[in-house]
Amino acid sequence: MNYNRFQPSKDLASFVKFFWTLEVFPEESAERQRIVPDGCIELAFVLGDDIKRYTSENDYIIQPRAMVLGQTLTPFYIQPTGYVYTFAASFFPYGFSNFVSRPIKSLINKETSIYELFEHNEAKQLEGGIIKALSTRERINILEAFLFSKMSDQRTIENIVKTTVEILFSNNGSISINEITNSDRSKKRQLERQFLDVIGISPKQLSKVIRLQAALKLLINREESLTHIAYEGNYYDQSHFIKDFKEFTGVRPSDFFGEKSMVLSSLLYK
Repeated sequence: MNYNRFQPSKDLASFVKFFWTLEVFPEESAERQRIVPDGCIELAFVLGDDIKRYTSENDYIIQPRAMVLGQTLTPFYIQPTGYVYTFAASFFPYGFSNFVSRPIKSLINKETSIYELFEHNEAKQLEGGIIKALSTRERINILEAFLFSKMSDQRTIENIVKTTVEILFSNNGSISINEITNSDRSKKRQLERQFLDVIGISPKQLSKVIRLQAALKLLINREESLTHIAYEGNYYDQSHFIKDFKEFTGVRPSDFFGEKSMVLSSLLYK
């Protein structure tokens, strides 16, 4: 299993967190893998064999080969059908809204084909270029050129949303929205509306995802006890931490490492 990250150009660094590639050979990819929410939106291209995404215990869809994975609030399972090779861009929570006119909240908890988000000809040209490219660097250049073409000078990130996201990340999600808005109810309502327009989920939901990511990293690196992780994450107590952890991962922290389906998520969050 080969997973690599690549930094965007400085002109896109405010929007794109990183580009990444994942290669998994058939003998490594038989197990279903549970994917855990990370607070980001992904623009992904499936360049290997098809990938199943389970909608129930036995039912599944085949993921689009060129898609946007919106904000996810619950874990879900994927399963490769053979050789995996994926190229993708991971956007900051507020980043992807700058490139599409469709409301971001309509992308939550699902994959959306790029042909639904962009003009057919430009989507076809983008997908074709990514497929034909001979290297990851060439794919990054193609995707960055496309993103530059979609940026609108008239549309900017609402400053309050960007600032709030930065505060949430700098505090690992362990600061309340009331603290950020100084308990001003009108500011809080305005912030919640803007978050839904720009990011697709509420400030509270994003805060919970960010806080869980910080706890996951500590758990995966086996740096601290569960009690200490709960304390560091500003959870009310250990039971509160376990409840949130199970909500977003589907398992208790104590069962995390025994799950074969968590191998991929463990790799991604190391």
